[in-house]
Amino acid sequence: MRIGTPLSPSATRIMLLGAGELGKEVIIALQRLGVEVIAVDRYPNAPGHQVAHRAHVINMADGAALRTLVERERPQIIVPEIEAIATDTLAEIERAGIAEVIPTARAAQLTMNREGIRRLAAETLELPTSRYAFAETEAELKVAIDGGIGYPCIVKPVMSSSGKGQSTIQAPEDVQKAWGYAMSGGRVAKGRVIVEETIPFDYEITQLTVRTVGPSGEVETSFCEPIGHVQVKGDYVESWQPQPMSPEALRKSREIAGRVTDNLGGCGIFGVELFVRGDQVWFSEVSPRPHDTGMVTMITQVQNEFELHARAILGLPVSTALRAPGASAVIYGGMEERGIAFEGVNEALAVPQTDLRLFGKPDAFTRRRMGVALANADTIDEARRRAKLAASKVRPVKG
Repeated sequence: MRIGTPLSPSATRIMLLGAGELGKEVIIALQRLGVEVIAVDRYPNAPGHQVAHRAHVINMADGAALRTLVERERPQIIVPEIEAIATDTLAEIERAGIAEVIPTARAAQLTMNREGIRRLAAETLELPTSRYAFAETEAELKVAIDGGIGYPCIVKPVMSSSGKGQSTIQAPEDVQKAWGYAMSGGRVAKGRVIVEETIPFDYEITQLTVRTVGPSGEVETSFCEPIGHVQVKGDYVESWQPQPMSPEALRKSREIAGRVTDNLGGCGIFGVELFVRGDQVWFSEVSPRPHDTGMVTMITQVQNEFELHARAILGLPVSTALRAPGASAVIYGGMEERGIAFEGVNEALAVPQTDLRLFGKPDAFTRRRMGVALANADTIDEARRRAKLAASKVRPVKG
């Protein structure tokens, strides 16, 4: 890999499709390596827009608009960072040799649709998963639950992120509300949901998995230490690393993550979500990009997940070494306002071994993730306590 000079004819140009808080960190990592970055999102002044060389606002699910922008900017590499993308157009762009898609267009197509990735994992690779079914109507959803999924169960749009549209159904009277919420929470109007049985797991992890070209010229796979996390309605609220687990559970987790990512191919970082009970492990989902729970790696690892993604994209050496145990805790908007401010930052950073990331999102919502607190400690329990304490000190106020 030869890296040129940004804003010159020799530039190495990468386009990010999605410029939220995760995309922003990828952009920063790429720019530190001398890459010219174009950030694309559906709304202006997204976090990644604020640090990119150029920024564009389009509906990325509009294939014609997406192709027009790619042909105008001519990036060598396209990095999808969200679900709401015209993945068929990405496949056309890849086939035409216009740009390389990370990790591959096929991986983007499969993983941005829960049906595609679940069928791959359960039916093609025959990996352990929860029982599941798909439904296109509320009536089909009821039939699927009554026909074997049972209560309680979880319903999700086939295309959504960060828990949007996801809910747990405890009884038949909850089905109508869950169906309506799923229809409102999908990234694109697919009108289709997945319903899954509830597994009584001990904990859930994200197994960050990195595929990059090694010294031999062949793609090699490496693993970060497992990340434990807490989710509320499918949305991450805190995470920590490393998650203690048995050697057998860790072996199975990495075997599952390796098989899924080998099938998807390409290079980059993948966030593989897994349920664990004792030595048993079930596949849940995979994202072919940095994972929100992986923000903890900004304080735990020698190279955080964004740096790993940037290096893997560029074919550079990577290290998944852990620097110190740590934790992260989400900072919410707390209000429906535009251009909010934050107080208590000094108090938060007075908590020992802490750091903050305030994302710079232009609009705040009550439960919108606006920042994250990070903390190190000698133990995971103490790191979690410090991260949550630091997050609680940050007070969103009207601007």
